[in-house]
Amino acid sequence: MAKPQEKVSFGQRLKQIGLVFRFTAKQDKWFAPLAAGAVLIPLALTVVAVMIWGWLWLPLGILFALLALLIVLNLRSNRAMMNAAEGQPGAAAQIMESMRGDWRVSPAVSSTTQMDMVHLVIGKPGVILLAEGNPQRVRGLLGQEKRRLAKVIGNAPLYDYVIGQDEGELPIRKLRMTLMRLPRNLSGKDVNSLDKRLKALTARPQMPKGAIPKNLRPPRGAFRQSRGR
Repeated sequence: MAKPQEKVSFGQRLKQIGLVFRFTAKQDKWFAPLAAGAVLIPLALTVVAVMIWGWLWLPLGILFALLALLIVLNLRSNRAMMNAAEGQPGAAAQIMESMRGDWRVSPAVSSTTQMDMVHLVIGKPGVILLAEGNPQRVRGLLGQEKRRLAKVIGNAPLYDYVIGQDEGELPIRKLRMTLMRLPRNLSGKDVNSLDKRLKALTARPQMPKGAIPKNLRPPRGAFRQSRGR
């Protein structure tokens, strides 16, 4: 059974917002001036409205100031997180896992010892491969994955992207918007069916842990006999 989600208290929520504030201010030099403007401009307009129409405008002005501050925080924190994630191994998979919607993410289905990796994503647009690392090496990994997936995805569309800043690559800050703009080619039922097929393809049998049972061990002298043949 799925565990019920724990409710976040008001104090914990404020602590989380404070952490986001500090992180964004550290990463983005424009955040503090923009946040100050988002608060001061509505409050200044509120003072004028109170002087003209009365105190009824005070609560509305405070709400508008808080709303403007949250909008600035949301926009600039996303930008700061993208900047911090740029160049980090596995960042594309983490961004996909945090996206809203039905995205089935399998990180690093193919990788190298040099931290090059290809992530597999299944969603309503189809099958998506995201490659991170050295462009020359990851293009080889992409080719291998595309040939392997072609056996089971049928007519489902297949998209592939190399994450990076060079020509022909997708900057990580544009990853969300790019994938959200893809056409919705599959239904939810199609996504489930495709997900099951690909999980069966990528499943790898694992050796049992612990000592090998005696009834599965080769008899004594079997290796010597095989070498003598």
